[in-house]
Parts: sequence; C-alpha cells; structure tokens
Amino acid sequence: MILPEALRKLYKRDLEKLKTEISQYKTEETIWITDGAIANSAGNLCLHLVGNLNTYIGAILGNTGYIRDREAEFSLKGLSKQQLVKIVEETIDVVDKTLSTLSEDDMPKEYPTLIFEPGMTTGYFLVHLATHLGYHLGQINYHRRLLDI
Repeated sequence: MILPEALRKLYKRDLEKLKTEISQYKTEETIWITDGAIANSAGNLCLHLVGNLNTYIGAILGNTGYIRDREAEFSLKGLSKQQLVKIVEETIDVVDKTLSTLSEDDMPKEYPTLIFEPGMTTGYFLVHLATHLGYHLGQINYHRRLLDI
C-alpha cells in the first residue's frame, strides 16, 4: 500500500472514531466541560482537529479556500453534538478528496508552506498531522470516560 492510500484510510478511520466519540456523550453540556488539569474540552479539541485538518490538508494541499480561526477553536462553546458531527463529516470529505489527488511522488516534495522547518516533506507533515489527530482523539476518549458520568 502506498503512503497516500494508507493515510486516507487512517484519517478516515480516526475521523470516524472522532464522530463516534462525540456522539457517545450522554449530555451535550459535558462535551464542553473542563475540570482541573483538563484544560481543553472535547468540543474544543474537536474544533481544533477540524480546523487543523481543513487548514493543512484542505486549504493548503486541496485549495479549498478554508480560512482558519484558531482562536475560536478554543474559545467557541456550546455547539450541539449534531453540529460537531456535521463538521467532522465535512472534514472527512475534504481530507479524503484532497488525499485522493496525491501520489507517492508527492510525498517527498517539500510541503508548500513553511510550518516547522525548511525542507519538511509533504509525507512527513501528513504523518505528523495523523499522529496529532490520534493524540487528541485519545484525549477526547478519556475526557468522555472521565467526565460524562
């Protein structure tokens, strides 16, 4: 399996799991709770992941025109489960459509925007974004299991 195809499957799997995690909250209010050392709510982590992927995959690689409001990803509150699931579904479509246009030959090319360091490859950054998604997905899972009782 070539890297773009593997990444498509991993992003789809983890974004579907994000939908499941958000949908499994018993109360919508709990999605937005922070408590003690838990500084980010599941809702804000979900918005952050959607903003991140729509920016770095959708806008930069897919030319979607998406404009990120990173501050709102952490300050916006109170969206319903249905609203969050809808934006995750939209993100799944954007990510899948964009990654379907990439070939194995695109992976060693320099990512079009300087993020971490000059010369960072597209393949490296897409793997980074997938691990970032997995990291926050795990936080959301623990948030739900600890606070949604």
